[in-house]
Amino acid sequence: MRGRRSIGGLRHRITVEEPVEAEDGSGGRTRSWAAYDTVWAALTPLSGGQEVTAGGRQMRLTHRLRLRYRGDLGAHMRFRLGARIFEIAALYDETEERRWLLCLCEEGEGA
Repeated sequence: MRGRRSIGGLRHRITVEEPVEAEDGSGGRTRSWAAYDTVWAALTPLSGGQEVTAGGRQMRLTHRLRLRYRGDLGAHMRFRLGARIFEIAALYDETEERRWLLCLCEEGEGA
């Protein structure tokens, strides 16, 4: 059946983080990240590569995270798995049945 998946595949305990901005005392703002929630997710690597920047080469990996549907997540958030950071590029309802949420993410140095 389409959209029917075992929750046994959700084997990674992922922390959802949201940005928190505060004034830095010099007229600017600093951004930090705070834990928003913790969810079970399936993590699937999709592709990898390098990009050359002014600071040198930087490795970029893309992943798909699949978790139970929830409507309170946004692309301004990110996921953390231990020391690994996954920036959210896109979120979508896989079957439009509000059962599963797919998140396309990018992981890399300085992500």
